[in-house]
Amino acid sequence: MAGAAPQLTVRPSAQLQLTPQLQQALRLLQLSSLELQQEVQQQLLDNPFLDVDDADEAGADAPEKSENIAASADLETLSETNDAEIQSVSAEQAPELSDLTWELAAANPEDWDEDRPGPRSAAAADDAAPSAWELAASSPTLADFLHQQAANLRLTAPERAALEFLIGNLREDGYLDGDLPELAGTLAPDADEETRDALLHTLQLALALLHSMEPAGVGARSVAECLRLQLRHAGAAEPHDPLYPLALALCEQPLALLARKDVRTLAQRCAAPPEQVAQALRWIARLEPQPARRFVPVAHATLVPDVLVQASRQGLRVQLNPDVLPRLNVHALYAQALRQQRGHASYAGLHGQLQEARWYVKNLAQRFDTILRVAQAIVQQQRGFFEHGPVAMRPLVLREVAEQLQLHTSTISRAVNGKFMATPQGTFEFSYFFSSGVQTDTGGSTSSTAVQAVIARLIAAENPQKPLSDAKIADLLAAQGIECARRTVAKYREALHIPATSLRKTV
Repeated sequence: MAGAAPQLTVRPSAQLQLTPQLQQALRLLQLSSLELQQEVQQQLLDNPFLDVDDADEAGADAPEKSENIAASADLETLSETNDAEIQSVSAEQAPELSDLTWELAAANPEDWDEDRPGPRSAAAADDAAPSAWELAASSPTLADFLHQQAANLRLTAPERAALEFLIGNLREDGYLDGDLPELAGTLAPDADEETRDALLHTLQLALALLHSMEPAGVGARSVAECLRLQLRHAGAAEPHDPLYPLALALCEQPLALLARKDVRTLAQRCAAPPEQVAQALRWIARLEPQPARRFVPVAHATLVPDVLVQASRQGLRVQLNPDVLPRLNVHALYAQALRQQRGHASYAGLHGQLQEARWYVKNLAQRFDTILRVAQAIVQQQRGFFEHGPVAMRPLVLREVAEQLQLHTSTISRAVNGKFMATPQGTFEFSYFFSSGVQTDTGGSTSSTAVQAVIARLIAAENPQKPLSDAKIADLLAAQGIECARRTVAKYREALHIPATSLRKTV
C-alpha cells in the first residue's frame, strides 16, 4: 500500500518579538545601582554621542547643551500623584511590557540638597582628619604584632627562623595552618630522618614560644587547644583559682557538650559538682575562639539606596536618591554636526549611534520612573510598617503592586530585584516588604515578617535560664491569635539567626 502523499498546511500563530530597545529597557530595569554605574561607564566609552553633565552644570544651561536629560524626579506619595506622563504600549501587542515607553517630567537637581542637609557638610568641614577606616587600615597586622614580640626574645638563629616560619603559616583567624610534621616536611622534603627529627624539635620549641605570645590562643591547631591556651594564660595570672583545673578538663570534652551547656553530662564526665561545672562553663564562654579576630581587616561596604523615604508634614515623601541618578544626555553639538554631514559615507553608522544614544537616555529615564512608582506603591501598601515597625507589616505579593500600577508582575519583579530603600526604620531591600501571609483566628492574615518580629520580641523578653521552646512560642502566638505551627516557628527563628533553646540557655 502506497504511503500518503505529503501535504502542506498553513497554521496562523501570533508571536511576541521584543525590539532591541525593549530588550535594553528590560535589562536596565533589572540592574542594581552598582551594575548600572558600570553599564553607564561602558556606554560612555562606546558611544560618542552620550555625555554626562557635571553637577554644577545641571542647571539653567543644561538644556542648551543636550537634547534630553535622563533620570531626575522628585515626587511625593500619600499626598500627591506621580507627575510623570505615561504613554503605555498596548497590552494586546505586549502584555508583559505595558510600561516600557514614557517620558519623565524634569525636576531641578538642586532641590535634593535642600531636603538632605546630611553628613556631606560635616564631612567636608574636616577633610584633613583621618577617617575611622583609614585608622583601621593603618593598625598593625597579626604578623607585625607577633614579630614585634619575637624581636624582644633572646633566640638562636635556627629558633628565630623557625618562629618566623610558624608566624608566616598562621591563618587569618590565628590558627596554625597544618601540623608540625607536615610543616617540617615542606621545609626539608629530601632530608634524612635525623635531620627531620632535629627540625621537628626546633619547630616544637618555636611553637611553645608562639603559644606564650599575645593574643592568647594564637598558633592553636584546634578550638579545644585554643581554649586551653587561653585558660593557661588566665591561670598564670590566677594559679590558685579552683575552677582552673576543672575548666581545663572541660576543654578536653567534646565541644558539642560545651556548646549545648550539658551540665549534667559534663559533671559526670569530670566527676565535679554541677554548680562548679556551670561556673567553669561561664568562664569558658568568655574566651575567644578566634584569637586573631581584632587583627582581621573588616571589609567596609557602603550600601547606596535607590530610593529615599522621609517623613514630612504631608506624610511620607518618596524620592529617588540623587547619588544613583546618572546625568546622561545626548550631546547636542555632536548631533547638530552630524545633521550637516548628510550624504557622507560615515553618516549612516554615526546616525545609528545617535539613535542608540537617544534610546539609552530614554530607557534610563523609564527605569528610574518604574523604580520610583514601585517604591511609592510599597510605601502606600505598607504604611503600618513605617508608622509602627515590622510588627505592623502586612502580607504583600508582587501581583498586588502590579495590579495597582497596571504593570505586569515580571516588570515588578525586575524593578524589585537588587534595589534598596532608605526609610526612617532603616535601609531595606525592596523584596523585604513582600512576604506571605499567616492565618489568624479571626479569619484574616498577617505577614510572615510581622510574625518574625513578634517571635524576636518574645525571645528577647524570655528568662535566659528557662528559654522558650519552639512549641511554647507557637502557643504564645496562638494566644495572640496567630496560627503558627512549631516547625514554622523553628523556620522563622532560624531565619532570624536565633539559636535553638538549648544554645540560648544560660547556666
